[in-house]
Amino acid sequence: MKAILYTKYGPPDVLQLQEVGKPSPKDDEVLVKVYASSVNAFEWRRFTLPLVFVRMFSGGIREPKDMRIGADLAGRVEAVGASVRQFKPGDEVFGIRRGAFAEYVCVPEHLLAPKPPNVSFEAAAAVPLAALTALQGVRDQGQTQPGQKVLINGSGGGVGTFAVQIAKSFGAEVTAVCGTRNLDVARSIGADHVIDYTQEDFTKNGQRYDVIVAVNGYHSIFDYRRALKPNGIYVVLGGSMGQIFQGMLGPLLWRFAHKTIRGVFTNLNQKDLVFLKELLETGKVVPVIDRRYPLSEVAGAVRYMIEGHPRGKVVITVERTDKE
Repeated sequence: MKAILYTKYGPPDVLQLQEVGKPSPKDDEVLVKVYASSVNAFEWRRFTLPLVFVRMFSGGIREPKDMRIGADLAGRVEAVGASVRQFKPGDEVFGIRRGAFAEYVCVPEHLLAPKPPNVSFEAAAAVPLAALTALQGVRDQGQTQPGQKVLINGSGGGVGTFAVQIAKSFGAEVTAVCGTRNLDVARSIGADHVIDYTQEDFTKNGQRYDVIVAVNGYHSIFDYRRALKPNGIYVVLGGSMGQIFQGMLGPLLWRFAHKTIRGVFTNLNQKDLVFLKELLETGKVVPVIDRRYPLSEVAGAVRYMIEGHPRGKVVITVERTDKE
């Protein structure tokens, strides 16, 4: 089978499509024929961070120890391990597993969920990591409640487009902050208010929010604090390294501010994948797809992610040899 391998440290062009052995599922695993995947910060940040951090992340000094890459996947079950009970060959599924930029991948049963029949493989593949991050940021860390005012900073990208829709599904009044080219996207996915960050600084306009979710961009934590209501919550999901670092220090700096700062390390679990499946089925969440690249052009997809601000997700399509 064909798979993308992260063969050595360097620019995205080191990502190579190669022939590798087709995997066999362990007892608790499902062999999935992959029809689509998508690109996340999990993949592209390794090409922007200092090499010392990349080496720590990849587990090798001279070259990556684990050359698999990709996480999100959607496809069809081809075989199951002896102890698998939830899935059978032929089932359409979506989920997460390292090495998803490939024609086949073995996935632990607990990291898969049934694909909604009304959602394409490409749309389903756009969901897992980004939507799980958004869900856990908005629901678990942000503790979003009906009627609350929620601001999503960086609402035009993968995680941001999901965060806006998930907050709306919880009954919040949502303000989306994004660049000029993404204003229409933010409106189309249901944002109640849209702010163009190139024209207005939301931390200085006098508005106050119950929850602020920082998906992208950079503001100091003191700017965010100024834009929060008393007892408000600031959730850091991403953005510049400075924003992430300040988010880690926030609990110390905000100790007496009567406001809360939290970060999210995405918890990969089936329960939340199934929750997202239900949102997809009811149309409360609709993945936004910017571009599609074939498996052979993953390097180009990663470069596009690094160079610009995609509108939603960038999807990787895998050539289908079946006739279904």
